[in-house]
Formats: sequence, structure tokens, C-alpha cells
Amino acid sequence: MKIGIIGAGAAGLSAAYDLSSQGHRVVVYESAPFIGGQASTIPVGGGPLERGYHHLFTNDSAILQLMADLRISDAMEWYPSRVGTYTSGKVYKTTTPLDLLRLGAIPIIDRIKLGLFALRVKRIKDWRGLEDQTADSWLREKLGGMAYEKVWAPLLKGKFGDYYDQIGMPWFWSKIQTRFASRQGIRGREMLGYPTGSFDTVFDRLRSTIESQGGEIQLSAPVVKIEVTDGVACALTVRPEGSDERRDGFDCVLSTVPSFSFPDLVELPEEYRSRLTGVHYLAAVVVILELSRPLTNIYWMNIADSEVPFLGLIEHTNMLPKEWYGGNNVLYITNYLDRTDALFKMSKDELLDLYLPHLTKFNPEFDRSWIKAVHYNSVSAAQPIIGTNYSKVIPDHRTPIKRLYLANTTQVYPEDRGTNYSIRMGRELATMILDDEKQGWANWR
Repeated sequence: MKIGIIGAGAAGLSAAYDLSSQGHRVVVYESAPFIGGQASTIPVGGGPLERGYHHLFTNDSAILQLMADLRISDAMEWYPSRVGTYTSGKVYKTTTPLDLLRLGAIPIIDRIKLGLFALRVKRIKDWRGLEDQTADSWLREKLGGMAYEKVWAPLLKGKFGDYYDQIGMPWFWSKIQTRFASRQGIRGREMLGYPTGSFDTVFDRLRSTIESQGGEIQLSAPVVKIEVTDGVACALTVRPEGSDERRDGFDCVLSTVPSFSFPDLVELPEEYRSRLTGVHYLAAVVVILELSRPLTNIYWMNIADSEVPFLGLIEHTNMLPKEWYGGNNVLYITNYLDRTDALFKMSKDELLDLYLPHLTKFNPEFDRSWIKAVHYNSVSAAQPIIGTNYSKVIPDHRTPIKRLYLANTTQVYPEDRGTNYSIRMGRELATMILDDEKQGWANWR
């Protein structure tokens, strides 16, 4: 078969790898001038750094298996993480269960409830019984008190904004499962993974392997139309940068674009289209600072305070060697925002003016002179809002158009979107495409 894939992110490249491994001709089109999607990198201090913070958990089996298949498992290293939470005007360590017992922002009885509650959620093995409840309502009922109001409620509101009370409980369940899976030892210390050489190590090997197997990856080549003849996807209209628009024919097509962009490429039946447009995406805004000294000694800082205008601080070099980045300390300041939010429209300098005065809350000595360089990145489709009973309305990977498939973050469920799950989905789609072809595309009859 000749297979067209739209998007050179984790899902698209993983599918292309498996399909080309089976001898099929694959062409991947990417509108950006780089591969990797949200895990792509920029040069920082002489080394590659992800545009948005990335790490792996110990149960991220899909990417670990892919690295094994690509023979680059030895590039994965595991590091102890330090987690903190800023609330009530103070930073508290919240890495281990013992740290929670020392969380002085809430009464001792609520600290005990907080730790026991996490264990209770961990013991829930079937998320389906949680589908009809929001995380907000379930947590208020089952936890409540200061443990919820001072810790989880501000984190939900910080991440999801006005949509915080719409998030289905399976999302929270999956977060707890993932966190516990990465804890080791009797003290529950969290270990996180990161490939030596950045996530480029994975994506560069994917690219070279796909090309060695006869596949193509075309960058700066946006697809503007999916052509359908007699109900079958048969071609893509591509508009490469600096070239004339052209039509490329295919036996089937896999799109990995966001749900709100997909209907712009192809006409879809109303029922399926409504499933796509029914999911709202939050945007992400990330400011990366190269600093002459660390802000704190914490890797991951949760912000549980509505007075702070950002969601989190991730000090990359508090877990990874700063020597990789020219000796600089690397700090991500992150926010999830509605695309209509004024902050999403701010320039890099405007965001700095807003953010920087708050950094003294985490280190009173912080001074703007510490900043050696600033990088900015925004993503319009970063975090889908997944509500209750989502399994009943999740868009099928097999679209109503024969031989046209869709794979994007709205179809990662019940887990939260992430590189690991996009890789898993991409490989599952490759298997689905091959099975459908063997069955004569009978699944559309």
C-alpha cells in the first residue's frame, strides 16, 4: 500500500515506522519545518531542549518498547524527582507521602486524609465506574475539607481554568495511577525518565529508520485537502513551502491533526463532525528562561495559588545536568489557557513583565539580571477538555470516510494526553490499517 500520514509528531511517526517496517510505502507530511510535534526541540545553551517540558514515568511502556525496537534503550536514564507545591504563600515539599504529612498549610487531620485518599484512588482498578462523575464533584465528596480546597481545587482550576468543574474523574484517576507507578522504595521517591540527548534521540532515530525503509518525511508541507472519491479517501492536496500546490494519490490516509482542524480538510457527516467539534482544547504558553543560578531546588513546582498568574514551574536542570545547556539553569514557566484568554495573546516581553515579579515568592533573592536568555512557545491545541462519560462519544479512529483514519489527543482515554500515549496510539493505528487492508476494508461496509 501507499499510505499518506498527516503530521510528523509522535503518533504519525510511530505509525509510519511500523507501516514502513512491513514494506508499505509511507509519506509523512508536516506543516512545521521540524519533526516531533509537541516534543520537538530548540537549541538552548548549545544543547537540544523540548519546546514544552517532557519526562517519562516508569509505566510509560509504549515509548520504552519503541526505544527497544529502535535499539536505543540505553539512551534512557532515570532520575530522582523533587516535587513542590506553592500554597498559602510558601513552598512545601510534596515528593513523598511523608512530605504530605508535613504540609503545614492544612491541618494535620487533612494531611492524613490527603495521603490516605491518594492510596484509595490508587486501589481503584476500573475507571469505568468513575465516568459519570467530574473530578471536582468526586473529590469534594470523597475528600473535601482543606485537603481539597488548598491542594487539589487550586490545581484543577490552575490547569483547566473555567473548565475545572467539567473534567471527568477518569482523568484524575489516571494521574494518580501514573504517579504511584513511578514511586520506588519504602519512602515512595519518584523516579522520572529522560533520554540522553533529549527526545530528539527517539524522533531522529524514527526518522532515519523510516527513511531507510523507503518512507518519506516532507517538512514545511501542509496538507490543505483530503480528496474523497465515491466515499473513499484517495489523495492529499499538499502546499509545500516555496512550491506549487500538488495532488498525491494514496490507498489510505491517517490524519493526526487536532479535532478542530480535521473538518477543514475533509467534509464529514454531521454526527462524527459534532464529536470532533464537541471537544474544546486549551492552549499552552511556555516561557523558558536560561538562568545564571537556580531559582529553587525543586524540579516540579505545582502552583496552588490563584494570585500567581502561571500554572507551574519546571526547573529542568534540577533533575538533569545543566552542563547539557552550557552550564545554564533551565526553567520552564507554564500555563494552560483558553485561546481567547488575554495572556495567550501577550508577547514574550509582556508575559515576562507579568510573570517575573512573582518569582521572588519562590526565591526572595531572584533578580532579573539572572536571566541570560528567554525562549517562548505557544501551542493552540495542547490540552483537550475531556468531560464525563467520554467513552460514549469519543471519535472513532475509523472515520465515516472509507480508508481515512484519525489519531489525535482527544482519542487518548482515560489517560491524559502525552508522548507515550501518542506513540501507543500511532502503533495501534498501524496495526488497525494493516488488519483492515487484509480484510478488504470490510469494517466500513
